[in-house]
Amino acid sequence: MSLLSPEAPAGEIVVSKFGGSSLATAEHIARVAERIAGEPAPPAGRVVVVSAMGDTTDELLDLARRVARRPDPRELDLLLATGEHISAALLVMALHERGVEATALTGHQAGIQTDGRHGRGLITCVEPARIRRELAAGRTVVVAGFQGTSGDEVVTLGRGGSDTSAVALAIALGARRCEIYTDVDGVYSADPRIVPNARHLPEIGYEEMLELAHQGAQVLQVRSVELAWLGDVEIAVRHARGTGPGTIIRRITMEARQKVRGIATHDGIAKLTLLDLPDHPGVAGAVLEPLAEAGIAVDSVIQNVGHDGLTDFSFTVAEVDLERAAELVRQELRVIGSREVSVEGGLAKVSIVGTGISNAPAYAARMFAALGAAGINIEMISTSEIRITCVIASDRLAAAAVALHGAFDLEVA
Repeated sequence: MSLLSPEAPAGEIVVSKFGGSSLATAEHIARVAERIAGEPAPPAGRVVVVSAMGDTTDELLDLARRVARRPDPRELDLLLATGEHISAALLVMALHERGVEATALTGHQAGIQTDGRHGRGLITCVEPARIRRELAAGRTVVVAGFQGTSGDEVVTLGRGGSDTSAVALAIALGARRCEIYTDVDGVYSADPRIVPNARHLPEIGYEEMLELAHQGAQVLQVRSVELAWLGDVEIAVRHARGTGPGTIIRRITMEARQKVRGIATHDGIAKLTLLDLPDHPGVAGAVLEPLAEAGIAVDSVIQNVGHDGLTDFSFTVAEVDLERAAELVRQELRVIGSREVSVEGGLAKVSIVGTGISNAPAYAARMFAALGAAGINIEMISTSEIRITCVIASDRLAAAAVALHGAFDLEVA
């Protein structure tokens, strides 16, 4: 069965996901179990996807790096997947204590199949036959998120992968909405930890949420939003301990809005600049291809106008990837030829996101003017249909977010 071709609709199946902060301790797990037990049973059953408890994934990563400088990706996936197994089993035990029939399934048992890329697998299809049998028997199904299998190998889905697990299961089971319970009560116009007067957004379109997530908003994994958009499944983001409406992410007629909806911030960025690179076709691809093969994501890219057959070429990567990226680029430049590779850490991205940006020059002018008035220098600029992103110094990120939030009146509905 194709992931995006679900079986016949199964009525009101409810698919929910609880994040690691909601399951951090035994007491947290008990509260989640109380919440599930206290809600009316959905007519067609409930599927709950869980992340690892609290900081378990980070602790397992640290443990792996204490025994191996570069842990083998296969063994690392096998290790990291156990975090979600623990959460699933403990939550089912807590549900049993409260009289709820439930069963825990690994990603493999839930039928989540992936490609073979360890640590960053993509879901290729979902075969939910086992889940349907458990639901038909009247059991709540608790699925370990963040994982699937490729053949008989365990493959994890990358940071935030449990969001994607939940959306994929919702699509495969014919659910119309996927509930994401986390430690925030929805999506805001900016990170409220940085911008105190950030405004809660009751709803937002897939396109805008996708850009916010890609540019640093940590509410949802980017791929979960892409998948929900493709499968036309609404995502409801709610606080795990609250009862508020949260934020609904869904298909919205967007041209009527024509305004900036939010500010995204992303710290931990680094820039590499290749000076006097030969200016001829294929060079940029030759530089970036080794990074892609190593799983290093490249973001903003700028190539200057060539002069005397040479050009300067800059791009950004996550700061944690800087050392490896610089090593790979220098290896390639020994073949291609370049005068120097300049590296710079301590950078960040700040973005405005909203419809109409690409067709309204006033947005860019207002953004640059607001940053200039705050004394913030722009190092790089990139754009999309609904986004403008500036790379700036990391220590100016909070000031930039506050300045832009005020410049676009985002505290006002």
